[in-house]
Amino acid sequence: MKEIITISGKPATSFIPTGEYKIWEQKALRALDLLASGKGRGSDFLGWLDLPSGTSEELTERIKDIGNDWQKDIELVVVIGIGGSYLGAKAVIEALSHSFTSLMPAAGPRIVFAGQNISEDYLAELEDLMKIRSVACVVISKSGTTTEPAIAFRLVQKHILSQYGKEEAKRRIVAVTDRSRGALRNMADRSGYRSFIIPDNVGGRFSVFTPVGLLPIALAGIDIEDLIAGALYMENVTAEKTEENPAVQYAAWRNALYSKGKKTELLVNYHPKLHYLTEWWKQLFGESEGKEHKGIFPAGVDFTTDLHSMGQYIQDGERHLFETVISVASANRSLTIPSDQEDADGLNYLAGKHIDQCNKMAELGTCLAHTDGGVPNLRIEIPSLSTYSLGALLYFFEKACGISGYILGVNPFDQEGVEAYKKNMFALLDKPGFEIQGEILRKRL
Repeated sequence: MKEIITISGKPATSFIPTGEYKIWEQKALRALDLLASGKGRGSDFLGWLDLPSGTSEELTERIKDIGNDWQKDIELVVVIGIGGSYLGAKAVIEALSHSFTSLMPAAGPRIVFAGQNISEDYLAELEDLMKIRSVACVVISKSGTTTEPAIAFRLVQKHILSQYGKEEAKRRIVAVTDRSRGALRNMADRSGYRSFIIPDNVGGRFSVFTPVGLLPIALAGIDIEDLIAGALYMENVTAEKTEENPAVQYAAWRNALYSKGKKTELLVNYHPKLHYLTEWWKQLFGESEGKEHKGIFPAGVDFTTDLHSMGQYIQDGERHLFETVISVASANRSLTIPSDQEDADGLNYLAGKHIDQCNKMAELGTCLAHTDGGVPNLRIEIPSLSTYSLGALLYFFEKACGISGYILGVNPFDQEGVEAYKKNMFALLDKPGFEIQGEILRKRL
């Protein structure tokens, strides 16, 4: 095994009465059993459980073929999707790319995202960019009718068709969609676009190891086989029905703290490349657990940046919080702090130290300060920010989420609440069939 994820709840132990964690640990083990049995609520959406071990060489080769084809002359790939149809890919690409990739010489197509908002300015500016770049598109939607991505795809498809023609559009547009039904499937088949399948038994927020995530990640030049290998490692580790199972430990700790009134979880990182991992994690847990007026509210902070803003509230505000810190053990680059003869800033005591050492001491000092201030801390450590360890981390969170949702007593795999805003939006936009509801809503505004 190349790398492991370790969980530490030591800074949180003083917030849980002696012996009580063991009760939650047993609940987590029973939830793991229920998840593995396929007999729990939402069991028709458990296809993600064995995605790492079930990913075929044929699929990865087909994905690589797209990358090799587009490497020749494509400068810009517009990835269209919303929620789980873009957040996983965005998280991995941001975590594993150069921080200033947009300003560095291009080694392949640039990846941009659309369909995750309905901003007129954003989409108009995307059109500005497409006019000066050679463009291809990956459109991701099971149905093809979700408003945000459908609007974006109309615009991007129109550009590609007008700029390159129908035959070339077949090469430049790839659909990731349902196997046999839906508007996007019908359009892809009718237009001759290449396509990949979203499995029926995998929900969007659990789809990063399907073509939904793997295709955009590969197009960004990231080794998806190594990503899958890390996930496969974690698939095996988190299948073990033992107290050492990290997904069991994390699910047990967070539910134990929730039972003590800690209703908001802050996912904390000390690496700016992990910002979008937090965004992915927020959807994963928020959409999975926010049911039946239950659930821990998932939020996130980027440290040390947010210690100079949100840090005040975390230290001294209402005590309904706990923190889960993602700690990266080793930096990928080496840089030390230089000495300065005048020492006007008083930092010569740091001269010769690695910047990551300062970051680690900030991490440890913050953990102590926040724990002393009444904020329990959990710690998840990965060895480095690598493709393999990120694959392991993503699968770890997915497994822990399923376990945690079952402890909570909800169906972690549905999202009926997401539909409420859509119905109101359709009515206010006068969608056919929603006219009466539109009249009712407008009277309320």
